[in-house]
Amino acid sequence: MNGKMITTLLLATLVLSGCATWFDRGGQIHRGSVVDYLYPKGEQPTLTPTVPELRLPLRVGIAFVPGNNTLGELPETERELLLKRVRDAFANRPYIAAIEVIPSTYLRPRGGFDNLQQAARMFNVDVVALLSYDQVQFSDSNRLSIFYWTIVGGYFINGSQYDVNTLVDAAVFDMTTRSLLFRAPGTSQIKGSSPLVKFAEASREARGEGYRQAVDDLIPRLNTQLEAFRVRVKEEKVARIVEKPGYNRGSGSVDLATLGLLGTLAALAMLKKRHAG
Repeated sequence: MNGKMITTLLLATLVLSGCATWFDRGGQIHRGSVVDYLYPKGEQPTLTPTVPELRLPLRVGIAFVPGNNTLGELPETERELLLKRVRDAFANRPYIAAIEVIPSTYLRPRGGFDNLQQAARMFNVDVVALLSYDQVQFSDSNRLSIFYWTIVGGYFINGSQYDVNTLVDAAVFDMTTRSLLFRAPGTSQIKGSSPLVKFAEASREARGEGYRQAVDDLIPRLNTQLEAFRVRVKEEKVARIVEKPGYNRGSGSVDLATLGLLGTLAALAMLKKRHAG
């Protein structure tokens, strides 16, 4: 191949790269709004002061709000894995009897509190933690495109870069009074690039990783808000606490430890008495 042809190919490469840079732009938005789900007709939340009654130990439900059902939406299997991640982080609390994962199939888009309460009754839970989300992925072909020259000819691989910004917000509601008890956000930002031929796969993995990182950021924030809510219950009386029959503070762990300690002391006393005899 002569020099003129090589020059032509290089110029074509630069032109194609330039075209991709200026015209091949796009992005995706995936959103599940707790406001759109709970107040589908645009009604305003009730402002009537209501003190919720929380019966310990609580049965808690956790669910993602229905999303916009667009291409690339987080699959249900991934949603359940993320919900179980949150569940496992709070499952050992003595004042929580159980945390039930509520699949998205039990919630209707724009279903409102009536739909949420139906699901709560079905899973026999007292409060529900609703996870809303907002994920934006920007993609833009750029000059990562590389021209390769091999012994069999030339080809070039288009490259693209992407940014994925994710917000996951947990809002915890009392089902009887429909009161918001507390909430906490988690965020993540992922930057990356990929050859065009693998861009769909790489960007899909980036979206999934964005949710995982946002949930990992959410868990400690949610724990902080939970502890702050417990202080507010004690000091500000924002909720009334009632213990269910048979409920034992500490879920028995403290009592068992105390019994074990008393048993050890009793055994030592018995041995001492025998030696003295």
